[in-house]
Amino acid sequence: MQNTNEKQNITLSLDKSILRKAKVLAARRDTSISGLLAEQIEIMVGEDEVYERARRDATKLMEKGFRLGGAGAASREALHER
Repeated sequence: MQNTNEKQNITLSLDKSILRKAKVLAARRDTSISGLLAEQIEIMVGEDEVYERARRDATKLMEKGFRLGGAGAASREALHER
């Protein structure tokens, strides 16, 4: 089993003006650019996992169908009686 706390570095290219602003933002939040990015990516992955779980659950419910009450389906003959 792989250690889930194992980290790996990545390389990211940003426009210099964005990088400058990101450094200021990170400093205001008392973290690093790497910390900012890691937090945002973790949030996005978590949101995606929640969405996928909800989508699978909703699909299962739709496949199962819903009992909405009523007496059941009428026969063709009953619908066309006069």
